[in-house]
Formats: sequence, structure tokens, C-alpha cells
Amino acid sequence: MPADRPTMPPVRLHTDAELARDALAAPLLTRAVRLARWAEPHKRVGAGGELLAEDLNAAVAHLGLDDDEYGPGHVADAWQLALDTGLVEVTEDAEAADGDTAAEAGAADADDEPSEVAVGVATPGEELRTITTGSPADVLDIWLGGLEAVLADAAAPDLAEIAEHLGEGGEIDLDALDWNPEEEADFLDGVLGNLYLLTALDESAAERAVPLPALAASMIVPDDMDEPTDEVLEEVSGAMMRLDDQFRMLEPTGIVEYQPVDEALIEEVDGEGRLADTGPATDGGDDALDEEDVARYGLVRLTPLGVFAVRARMLDAGIDAPAVGDLTDKGADVLLDALVGYPQAAARAEAEQWLAHREPAVAARELLAAARGDDDGAPLRRLSCQQTLNLVGAGAEPVLREVLDDRHLGGLARVWLAERGATEVPEPSEEMVFWLTIDTIAAQLAADGDSDELRELVEVLVGRSEAFFDSAWRVDHPATADVLEAMGRLHPDKKTAKDARKAAFKARSRR
Repeated sequence: MPADRPTMPPVRLHTDAELARDALAAPLLTRAVRLARWAEPHKRVGAGGELLAEDLNAAVAHLGLDDDEYGPGHVADAWQLALDTGLVEVTEDAEAADGDTAAEAGAADADDEPSEVAVGVATPGEELRTITTGSPADVLDIWLGGLEAVLADAAAPDLAEIAEHLGEGGEIDLDALDWNPEEEADFLDGVLGNLYLLTALDESAAERAVPLPALAASMIVPDDMDEPTDEVLEEVSGAMMRLDDQFRMLEPTGIVEYQPVDEALIEEVDGEGRLADTGPATDGGDDALDEEDVARYGLVRLTPLGVFAVRARMLDAGIDAPAVGDLTDKGADVLLDALVGYPQAAARAEAEQWLAHREPAVAARELLAAARGDDDGAPLRRLSCQQTLNLVGAGAEPVLREVLDDRHLGGLARVWLAERGATEVPEPSEEMVFWLTIDTIAAQLAADGDSDELRELVEVLVGRSEAFFDSAWRVDHPATADVLEAMGRLHPDKKTAKDARKAAFKARSRR
């Protein structure tokens, strides 16, 4: 893997079968499939594959959207998705188009009103059969293809804006439109990426919707800005309105659950929608809104289907986006190296899946072999090994007893056996106890740095023995000096901290 390849935390994915069910239940794809079947044996369409007015009205009725003021729009969106995904295919009908053109031209001459012209024929496509009889993966491929088209539309300006900025020959004047296609697409990708990251880092957060002001601010407000300026808040407001439109478009795909911005909060400024006030919703200060008020500014949550989709797009973009279960067929060395960077819940789930494919004794032997070493990463590997072994059943006991005299592994083996009430476990030597202590602190430093938990551990360890540093500096461990220096930083007692630093100097001198 290239060193500069971006890496995301792992996520837990639903099964393909569950995700395919979610995709088929998404309103947009559901309607597209129904319209594709409705198109049997064929429907006459316009130059762009669009339904003619009479068929559009019939499609609205077919989908039961007669009483929905947005019914025609929903039908148009679903029909376009059917075209984009191959659920419906359009072929040119030149003969019919010529006849219709002549007839329509005559009608236009008679009453000077333009009429629709049918120039193609729409029929159910091959993908309709696939979505009915194919595998869950086939369904997800079709859904992903449709999602890409919707994402592209969501990042585009609306038709009214485009119409106002058409140049000569029908070319769009991008400068006048103030629209950069790549920037808009990147912004939306960044927003979805932030939602994905929240889900990956904290699975409980996946069940909570994110306020739209906070999401917009995460993309715009600099990390080092304590108090957003009025200009930044205005930019956040504009981004929120843009995201409100985009999430309204995306929700029918099933990628997000979205509660839109309350229309009562939107005011018109120079003909454009703006939020009347976003300050309290974004700064989180004393004037922060309560939950009910925050919800009025929009709430969004990435669905399990959305997590799957964003990950798939990240992989296509060359981002390393692991999923729990990816390491099931890998060696213990790969597993332990990976687990050190996983959030706790994901690490446990990954370890459980890895262990489920191996007999306890076999798994324990692989893990212990991978945990050996004097390199810089070894203490963290041993910490991951110990955490993974905690999930292994009693069948691993004989393997743990095999390493009781091992310098690297004897300490953690005794801990494992003691926690399970094993008998006839020999007491460790003082040398082994100190070696395990240094190894444990080195792992904690590598994992969390100078944390409060480590500070407490240091105080407890030193408090147990006044002569701790007299023995600790002699420990034959590559991290001894670094650990003693850290203990000097962390211990609140000045004399003890000085003793730790002296011990660190002695440890370095004996190398």
C-alpha cells in the first residue's frame, strides 16, 4: 500500500442481502422498478427519453401519487433513474418520429401552440430482469449506478440558474453562474465523508442524526477559529441551504435519513433562500438552541446503505476504507498490526470474526507467535494480542502454558491464566514483572500518549514500591528509557519525577 494512501477507520457493514433489501425499499428505486414494469411492452418518449404528458399523468396515477403536488416530479425523477440504470431502454423510432413531427407541425400551424414529439420507444431493460432474479450484489451494483447519477444532479445548479446563464450556442457560462463542478462535487463528497467518519469512529453516533449547522460548519469553519466571524457564519448559512436541497434529493435513494430545514426559518434575500439565523445553532455557546429548535435547522444521518455506498466510492477513489471482517483470512501478524488503530468496538468485532474461523488453540498459537519482537511496534502488538486472547475459550489454555517462561509472553500468559482461575501457575520472577510493566506502559504510550489513565497507572505502580526505579532502569527492554522519561513527565511528585528521569539516564547509559 502506498504510504500516502489515505486510510479511514473500519466500519461494520450489513450483509449484502440486508443492504439489497434496503436498496429495493428506497422510494426512488422502488418507483423506478415499478415504472420499468409499467412500460411493458413499450412507451413512446421524447428526444431525451422523457415521458410524454399523457403517459406522465398515467404514471403519476400508476404510482398512486395523484394527491401529491410533487407527484409529477417524483415520477420524472424515478423515470430518469430507470433510464440511468438500464431498467428502461430507449431506442430511436425514426419512422414514427418523422410522422409525428409532420403531424405536430401541422397542429402548430393551426393553433400556434407547440406540441410534444415522440421520437423514441422505451421498453423494459435487461437490468429489470437482473434486479428481479440477480444476486444481492447485482442489485447493489444497479443501485450504486443510480446513486452516482443522483449525486451528480445534486451537485449541479438548478435549471432556473442554468437558464439564466446560457451563453451563445447554448453553452453554460460557468464564470457568470459562479459554479465549479469539481468543487461542488468535492464539497458534497466531503460532507458525506464526514458523516462516514463519525459513524466509523463511534458506532453509537450512527444512530444519532447530525444537525445540519454542525455538518456545514465542519466543512467551512477553520479548526483554529474560536469564534466564527459574521462572514464565516454567512458562508455556513449558504452551505446549509445548499445541503438542504441536496439531502432532499438524496433521501429518496436511501443513502441518508433527513429532516429538512423548517421552511419558516428561510427568508428571501435578493431572490435567494437564506436562513434567518444560524448563530445559536452553530456556535454551541450559552445561546445554543435546545434539541427541538436545533431539529428545525435540519438533521441528517447516514443509513447503513449510505455507509456501504460512501465506502464503495472511497475505495474507487483510492482511499483505504476497511470494513470489519476484511482480516478474517489474514495472518495474526496482519490482524494485530491493524487492531492497534481500530476503535474499541470495531477492534473487538474484527477479533471475534477472526477467531470464529479458527480453533482456540490454533488461534492462540498464531497470536502469540505474532506478538513476539523487540521492534517499536511490538508492545502495541502484545497489547492487541492480550485483548484478543481475552476472547478465546478455555481450549487455548495448554498453548498459554507453553509460553510461561518466554520473556516476551510469559507475563501476559500468566495474566490470562489468572483471570480464568487456572491452578498451578508458577509465580513470575521479579525480572519478568518489571519487563511486563515496562512493556505495558510502552504500549499505552504508543496508543494514547500521556493520557490521564496512564498518569494514574504510573502513580499506582510507583506507590507500590519505593525502590521501583532502582530496579526499573535495569530492565532489558528496548523502551525502558522512553518509559522512564514518560513516568518523569507524568508523576505529579517532583522528587519522584526527578528519580524517574535519573533512572531513564541510567537506562540510556547502559545501552
